[in-house]
Amino acid sequence: MRKVISLIMTVCLLTSGLYLQTAKADTNYNYGEALQKAIMFYEFQQSGDLPSDIRNNWRGDSGLTDGADVGLDLTGGWYDAGDHVKFNLPMSYSAAMLAWSVYESREALNKSGQLDYLLKQIKWVTDYLIKCHPSANVFYYQVGNGNTDHSWWGPAEVMQMARPSYKVDLTSPGSTVSAEAAAALAAAAAVFAESDPAYAATCLKHAKELFSFADTTKSDSGYTAASGFYTSYSGFYDELSWAAVWIYMASGDSTYLNKAESYVPNWGTEPQSTTISYKWAQNWDDVHYGAALLLAKITGKQIYKTSTEMHLDYWSTGYNGSRITYTPKGLAWLDSWGALRYATTTAFLASVYADWSGCSAAKSAAYKAFAKQQVDYALGSSGRSYEVGFGTNPPVHPHHRTAHSSWADSQTTPANHRHTIYGALVGGPGQDDGYTDTISNYTNNEVACDYNAGFVGALAKLYGEYGGTPIANLKAIEPITNDEFFVEAGINASGSNFIEIKALLNNQSGWPARLGDKLSFKYFIDITEAVKAGYTASNLTVTTNYNSGATVSQLLPWDAAKNIYYVNVDFTGTKIYPGGQSAYKKEIQFRISGPMNTTFWDNTNDYSFADLSGVSSGSVVKTNYIPVYDTGVKVFGNEPGNAASSSSINPVTAAFDKYAPADLSVAVNYNGNTLNSIKNGTAALVSGTDYIVNGNTIKLASSYLSSLATGTAKLTFDFSAGIDPVLTVTVTDSAPSGTISVTQAQFDKSTGNQQDIPVTVTLNGNTFVGIKNGSTALTQGTDYTVSGNTITILKTYLAAKAVGKLELSFDFNKGNDPVLTVTIIDSSIVVTGNIKVQMFNGNVSAATNGIAPRFKLYNTGTTAINLSDVKLRYYYTIDGEKAQNFWCDWSSAGSANVTGTFVKMPSAKTGADNYLEVGFTAAAGTLAAGQAIEVQARFSKADWSNYTQTGDYSFEGSSSSYIDWSKATGYLAGSLVWGVEP
Repeated sequence: MRKVISLIMTVCLLTSGLYLQTAKADTNYNYGEALQKAIMFYEFQQSGDLPSDIRNNWRGDSGLTDGADVGLDLTGGWYDAGDHVKFNLPMSYSAAMLAWSVYESREALNKSGQLDYLLKQIKWVTDYLIKCHPSANVFYYQVGNGNTDHSWWGPAEVMQMARPSYKVDLTSPGSTVSAEAAAALAAAAAVFAESDPAYAATCLKHAKELFSFADTTKSDSGYTAASGFYTSYSGFYDELSWAAVWIYMASGDSTYLNKAESYVPNWGTEPQSTTISYKWAQNWDDVHYGAALLLAKITGKQIYKTSTEMHLDYWSTGYNGSRITYTPKGLAWLDSWGALRYATTTAFLASVYADWSGCSAAKSAAYKAFAKQQVDYALGSSGRSYEVGFGTNPPVHPHHRTAHSSWADSQTTPANHRHTIYGALVGGPGQDDGYTDTISNYTNNEVACDYNAGFVGALAKLYGEYGGTPIANLKAIEPITNDEFFVEAGINASGSNFIEIKALLNNQSGWPARLGDKLSFKYFIDITEAVKAGYTASNLTVTTNYNSGATVSQLLPWDAAKNIYYVNVDFTGTKIYPGGQSAYKKEIQFRISGPMNTTFWDNTNDYSFADLSGVSSGSVVKTNYIPVYDTGVKVFGNEPGNAASSSSINPVTAAFDKYAPADLSVAVNYNGNTLNSIKNGTAALVSGTDYIVNGNTIKLASSYLSSLATGTAKLTFDFSAGIDPVLTVTVTDSAPSGTISVTQAQFDKSTGNQQDIPVTVTLNGNTFVGIKNGSTALTQGTDYTVSGNTITILKTYLAAKAVGKLELSFDFNKGNDPVLTVTIIDSSIVVTGNIKVQMFNGNVSAATNGIAPRFKLYNTGTTAINLSDVKLRYYYTIDGEKAQNFWCDWSSAGSANVTGTFVKMPSAKTGADNYLEVGFTAAAGTLAAGQAIEVQARFSKADWSNYTQTGDYSFEGSSSSYIDWSKATGYLAGSLVWGVEP
């Protein structure tokens, strides 16, 4: 019978005495499904030549030349997080933790049906680690340059940057990463010993060699490429113990047990004490917590039991008068970066120790209750799930390049992720339970292999105790929601004897993303008018004006008997891939001309001209009448001849008035086909509700049409064959609208100049509903007041808004809603130059060990500026003098081209005694007029102690996107040109 815990009575020891904290536990979650998806997550992280049994359709082969720079095959393994570097330290740690889960919960994993999936993922990594270990004292610990990788935002399958391989050896050793790899291989040897003893033996051989290498050198002097990303702050003795324990467990050789214990005096201790550290958590950098727990179980020695119980007590009931911070909703919160990773990993350790016979009954109950509480928080007890694709309101915008699947090297294109990365555990909330599900929020919303590693172990334990139901035959096969290849075209120029076409061949592939270097398209024309005038196809010529890599043919016959010819535009040899503005589309301008002084030219009968009439002045339109081919196989559009078998509708244009709604009837000529559906974009209308089919008449319901926004809607009638006709509906609303007396106003944020904005409303028979800023409703009485026909927008509301345009929509029950555009200025800001700075904070927790300002720099002038002449300053209080470290996590100028300098101010100001000065190297180049660049920066103290940032001068904690920010200053050639210094 499953246990249902309705109340957790947690005993908390505080310095003031003993008290009881009561917390209600939620109903059990479906731990089977959560476990299943958490394991599936690793399939989305796989690099290399993917196996045929992968369970999704949006990941493809990638990184297939990894290792070629050193003459080795270093393909395989996992991408680290939302990026595409293969960092072997966290990867090995993750594989070791997953193997530990198998070691502890094999029966539960087998019962859930997930054991084989998990073993495949462990082996995917250990196969790769074996490749990385070509000889006893050589280990390739990283593939890919972190700075280069982080400067590009695109899917893994189309990476074009160099991916260097980095190694450690006897002259440049790396004990931490080598020992962690040894631990992963030894843990794999332990769990494969029964099912695949030959493979287990291979893993154990490499584990012993790597351990010997790490133990002999005892140095990280060669482990440099991961600096700033995965620096080993804990040193290597914890990894040596961890690896030696696993080798002992896999081999039974007590030599390694003795080795493991010999390093214990070198483990980290609590500050100014000899007590083994217990206030952090098992993680990729510090694995002594796991080593201590295993040694406790193996040896039963009090030192390891005490160390482990201090740690688990500190996280759960409290130890020696102190206890980890808990959020108001119950998360044991250690750090702003990946809070859930630490909590769920500690939950796994707590579950393992609680199940050991050497743990007392009282502590076992407390540790299990703690573990369940933390995992339940991740699954939804706080009101939302933090596991992608699971539970209520899960994250949908995780910081993950391939899941987002941008074709434009942009976090904002597309607006929403094209793929769901099922099972990924995001970093998690701040100390106040606050969380923003935005793609740029890598502090709280990135996903990573090490985040899921302990999470899987904890879920396996809970599944073993409480059960759950995995989804039968779970797959992540997604519908393709956009055309992956297509042509946009328009009229570049035309005359009495020619037409010049501007065409853009697009590659927005994502299922999976793929590079096209054999793409082409055909432009079809009908030369009947030329034939009637006595000419042939040979008398017509094709020339190019602008060409970004295509070979353009003269007219070729398609159906010569019917005078149908085409121009073949072949981009073979040109790489077109979803990797940036200049990468995903290529332009061609070609002209088809008749003989000089002829006037017979007629575009209207040309097949490929069907959508282009009126599309001129540089504009282009996507068209199905210009088909696209990949290696000669059509992948988009239609060819002439399909029309003969196509269905048709009448009319093809219609109008609908929301004020006088009526069903819209469409006559259909099926031409032997059947109607599959009607679609508005990718959304299918509901048959019988949104439309009704009655013989040759289809009636579009007024209820559906009324739900459409005013403007133009294109409804595609999807038939079983031929070209699908489109009905263009112009939606209007002639209802008399409410009106407002002013539609433009200005508000000055400068103190002393702030004024309410009164607006007179004329209802015209309507009812005033409210005011909206985008989708956010303003609050009557707080943001605005209503008195008779006057609505007053209050200055207290406006003063809190950013400088710029603010559009407030006055919502009436009928008609079109009028909009008041408020231009918000701040006359206290003196701008004397030609740059503008926008900013927001990526991490808004009050206490944090990492401050994360995000900058957007605009050139508002008329000429380009050298970025090396620009400096940006972020003012803050250091809250304890410490050395500090700076990172640029991403920049459109290139992370490696961004610098950070810490400056202590001569005299402290309100909210500031230090500032970070961000600059640019000469390699960053110039910033053109009207253009902008982004810098995602981060800085921390060397000892990772906290800042208190909420009172800092430059802190902006109310926005999750860029706003004009005068408290971040900008300098050009040494002169202040933006913002106000404190």
